[in-house]
Amino acid sequence: MASRSSKSSAPLTFDLPRSLTEKIQSIRKGRGLKTSSEVVRLAIEQFDFDACDPDHEPHQQISVRITAPQRAMLKRYAKGKNSSVGELIRLALEGLSVKPPRASRR
Repeated sequence: MASRSSKSSAPLTFDLPRSLTEKIQSIRKGRGLKTSSEVVRLAIEQFDFDACDPDHEPHQQISVRITAPQRAMLKRYAKGKNSSVGELIRLALEGLSVKPPRASRR
């Protein structure tokens, strides 16, 4: 078995907002770096992880039942909007008020 040096690298895939991928490209050009990997490695080397306090909301996986037409509609919209079904459901839940709207009087 071949031994690996401490300088070897391995691929890592993760999601970033488009604004951050654009920033990576700007940093590449501004600092004369060849790859996005170089930018990420530089950021990791320079960042103070001990002092950081990530602001994030814990996630919880749930299982729900939806109708076949709802599932088809979500898949269609997700594909058309280049998104995920989960993201669309999160948006729908965030837009839902806690109390139902009042019935209008006629």
